[in-house]
Amino acid sequence: MDLTKIVSISGKPGLYVVKSQAVGRLIVESVIDGKCIPAFARDRMSSLEEISIFSMDEDRPLKEVFMMIHDKMGDKVDFDYKKASPDELREKFALVMPDYDEEAVYPSDMRKVFAWYQMLNDKGLLDFTVEEEKKEETPEEPAEKAE
Repeated sequence: MDLTKIVSISGKPGLYVVKSQAVGRLIVESVIDGKCIPAFARDRMSSLEEISIFSMDEDRPLKEVFMMIHDKMGDKVDFDYKKASPDELREKFALVMPDYDEEAVYPSDMRKVFAWYQMLNDKGLLDFTVEEEKKEETPEEPAEKAE
């Protein structure tokens, strides 16, 4: 799952896919309505690849959290995250990621993670196939001849 081309732009709703670069700006396409707009260097943009969620041990990359949501809930989030109470959001998030840091991850963050997951999954931008690790094969040394 590659989230490097998907960005969140501060002050603008939804997520955007980076389409091209121009001098001093990016051309991004809205995941919501498909409209292309320029995003300038002054806009605060965050690639979803760089976002992580605080846990009790080490921070988890957002793509790993998306995989956890997919494993627990499938293709559709099984509750209305837009209308859910903070307690319900905490309960659902704990089902997905039991070791999240309760003091550092706010209900608004949880709502955003569920919304992003659903938006990207509905548009087919998430790939949940597990990449098989390529094992490095070392050439075997020839056996020594017995004399």
